[in-house]
Amino acid sequence: MDFWQNFVASANFEFHRYKTLGDKTFDQLKDADIHWAHGTTDNSIAIIVKHMVGNMLSRWTHFLTEDGEKPWRNRETEFENPYPTKKEMQLAWDKGWQCLFDALESIDATNFDTKINIRGQKHTIVEAVNRQLAHYASHVGQIVLLGKMIKGPEWESLSIPKGGSEALNQKLFGGSQT
Repeated sequence: MDFWQNFVASANFEFHRYKTLGDKTFDQLKDADIHWAHGTTDNSIAIIVKHMVGNMLSRWTHFLTEDGEKPWRNRETEFENPYPTKKEMQLAWDKGWQCLFDALESIDATNFDTKINIRGQKHTIVEAVNRQLAHYASHVGQIVLLGKMIKGPEWESLSIPKGGSEALNQKLFGGSQT
């Protein structure tokens, strides 16, 4: 496997992993939960998703030929008027991720060395993808934490629950690992 193929496959895997964490968080929430915020200056899950979707559509639409900060994007409005329902939020969420996954599929040996512009700054594809992977990972982490705060003791862990490491190690390795 060539470097570009390995890189794209790895990035695709990680992006899917973060999307899944968001999806599994949404599965645990009710409509009203997506609007909960810790304080008056904090973002709700619906607002964070709106920002992520705006960013994804801007960054990944025609990403090989156009600047990632599109003239039609108004970032400030992404923090206003959240999606009214969980269903609408999830449809937008899926649309943003699909835009990203379609863009990743378009990378091949003939365009891997293309310089990507984001806000007028040139990036290699590796730099552009890593930039967005870090950005989305931080926001998905916020979404998961908010979901956990909303659900409290009813939260179903998305990873190894507290106190579950020994059982997992026993299952995987037949004994504990340090």
